[in-house]
Amino acid sequence: LPDVVDIAVVVDDGSTDGTNQRATNASAPCEVVMILGGGDGVGASIDRGHRALLERFKGPFISVVMAGDGQMNPDDLERLVQPIVDGRADYVKGNRSLHEEGYNRMPAHRQRASTILSWFTTLASATPVGDPQCGFTATSHTVLRDWDWERSWSGYGYPNFWLINLARHGFRIAERPVQSIYRKETSGLRPLHFFGSVGLMMAVEHHRRNVAWLHPKRLTPHTLFALMSYLLGWSALIPQLSNDLEVEMMSRGVPGVALCLVFWCIAHLFDRSAARVHRELKGHATT
Repeated sequence: LPDVVDIAVVVDDGSTDGTNQRATNASAPCEVVMILGGGDGVGASIDRGHRALLERFKGPFISVVMAGDGQMNPDDLERLVQPIVDGRADYVKGNRSLHEEGYNRMPAHRQRASTILSWFTTLASATPVGDPQCGFTATSHTVLRDWDWERSWSGYGYPNFWLINLARHGFRIAERPVQSIYRKETSGLRPLHFFGSVGLMMAVEHHRRNVAWLHPKRLTPHTLFALMSYLLGWSALIPQLSNDLEVEMMSRGVPGVALCLVFWCIAHLFDRSAARVHRELKGHATT
């Protein structure tokens, strides 16, 4: 670890590969604290680490998440925290695709999955996101102190959950290139279960975010236009709800699905504008 690190919190979530013993015996330029988890998922373990730092530090600090599988290069840590130090971001995530080596030896099917998840996470958060599953992140203490720890996601969709809810609360998100380190590891992830559960979670959180933005104190014209376009998409998809213009266009051969997608694309553009406004409003409120 770099010398700028003050404390390393190691969360052992029931590991069977000797994580506890290795961390105890390892040399480090900082204090090392061990925490035993309950075996309830990677997201819950990361939450424990964040909350341990909240209890430890009363003043400003930055919490960096690094996995214990050797797939993250500690030399990238200082690059990751710099936007927060400079006051330009509240949360910074690594993006392996931006690194000069690209995804390196990441299996092709995982690269394709990352591309798909980037698209869906961008849609759900209204914020452009690349490589959303990269767990190498840096978080400002201001985010952690405001976070709702009673609502979290304990599984592998944890980064997506955070990105959507960071956008919901107007926090500034940045990306920095980090190295992708892959050897011959095999993943125990079940693709169908992962995409099913995480996809459903993102759909739910996407709608929760937009409903929250309909509150009178948070409402902007962009959100209203996004809602109108979203509803027009549904009306184009469901014949019984179609308006006269949609009926006329469909009678001329324009598929209802095509109209729906056009309206939803417009809704997403308005949604992105709303997200930008919320970030600006939060920035003005904290300066």
